Amino acid sequence: MTYIRSQIVGCGHYLPSKILTNDDLSKIVETSDEWISERTGIKSRHIVAEDESTSDLCFHAAENALKNAGISASEVDVLIVATITPDNLTPSTATKVASRLGVQAGKPAFDISAACSGFVYAMTLADNMIRLGQAKNAIIVGAESLSRITDWTDRNTCVLFGDGAGAVVLQAQEGKGTIEDRGILTTKIYSDGAYYDSLKTTGGPSTTKSTGFLWMNGKEVFKFAIPAMASSIEAVVEEVKIGLEEIDWIIPHQANIRIIDGVAKKLDVDSEKVIVTVANQGNTSAATIPLALSESVASGKIKKGDLVVLTAMGAGFTWGGALIRF
Repeated sequence: MTYIRSQIVGCGHYLPSKILTNDDLSKIVETSDEWISERTGIKSRHIVAEDESTSDLCFHAAENALKNAGISASEVDVLIVATITPDNLTPSTATKVASRLGVQAGKPAFDISAACSGFVYAMTLADNMIRLGQAKNAIIVGAESLSRITDWTDRNTCVLFGDGAGAVVLQAQEGKGTIEDRGILTTKIYSDGAYYDSLKTTGGPSTTKSTGFLWMNGKEVFKFAIPAMASSIEAVVEEVKIGLEEIDWIIPHQANIRIIDGVAKKLDVDSEKVIVTVANQGNTSAATIPLALSESVASGKIKKGDLVVLTAMGAGFTWGGALIRF
């Protein structure tokens, strides 16, 4: 029996050229490299230029992913952008990116807002479309210009966030429906709106008529993130009836090194299997996972046939996981 899998055939990423170090931040707010590094594991982050927008980040990452996949934009059937920092509230940033790339008019393109879980959510949607036969080639982009909604007077948040984008091209491929198939093997996504006010922006069109700034209850987020991300990994692994020891790589949302280490410890997995990029990028929300994935593929760390699990947790609260045979 033929089974359709969504296979990753191309990866790409893009980071703005401007780099803001912890020492740079110490000149803006009362903080220090030691204070930030010890609490977050972050040393620096990339910041968009004045004339650069989220759609620019998306375009470069998606263009690189298409080149890596060896296909043209005209072959793309759907483009999904995961972001909480779109160019405009409406229309979607995805339509702008699709047009700029050269995706055929008439093909669907849309944004989703699931904060740091956005890429896993977008991957789930694209995978479902491919398996249903609604698309053969899909581009998923996770991109953020978080510096635009960062309160640079709040040292508890401004030290955390950065800008960037990562993208993948998914393509329908035939499989046998077994764990040996290449492609997305399973995904799980969740939410709990009871935590709506624990991580949010301080504004919105229907409340304050402004975007506001990022704000969070750090203790609440930390307490929830570790078990949520760990349980989503366990869920996707159990779904395909394999053990954690069979996983080659774990790519967690890059929010904070303490959360990343906490997830590895809770699952009792080798930290060498956990891919970490937070030190030089900070938290780029929906972009962290595709950024880490693309960089790891480009460096040769992730190889064909590797079992890779993705996990994220973000505002909403939202969380989820995906298991992929690369």
